[in-house]
Amino acid sequence: MVQVTPFLLVLFLALGAHGLSVEKKCSLLGRWVNDLGSNMTITTVNGNGVFVGSYHTAVTATSNEIQLSPLQGSLQKSPNQKSQPTFGFTVRWSFSDSITVFTGQCFVDEYGKEVLRTMWLLRSHVESIKNDWKATRVGTNVFTRLQSQE
Repeated sequence: MVQVTPFLLVLFLALGAHGLSVEKKCSLLGRWVNDLGSNMTITTVNGNGVFVGSYHTAVTATSNEIQLSPLQGSLQKSPNQKSQPTFGFTVRWSFSDSITVFTGQCFVDEYGKEVLRTMWLLRSHVESIKNDWKATRVGTNVFTRLQSQE
């Protein structure tokens, strides 16, 4: 019986430590705001990881009035990304002849806050191939969850 006791102690400690390290899952669903003040709402994520929503940008390079624009994307559903998944989505701007693709990862920081770290490419329409050099912009954004005003 003496030899079994250390084994049980180690097993108990291992199971107890596992219970303490429960990792919070990062969910894309909901309302988000980025570092430039743009708002994004992801309304649905289906079982395959396909999601839809809307995007209201705070910045634009056009003189057109900013309008709410649709977004659609996909989140990686592999087993090793259960709690902090990678994702990508496209925004088709309703008020300009451009489109933006975002790619990123949903993280839970050390304080339990969800954060989306993204990189984007914005492609603007140009009239000729000679102007292709100025048609694509690149940047990064950090999104944080907007708390509901209930």
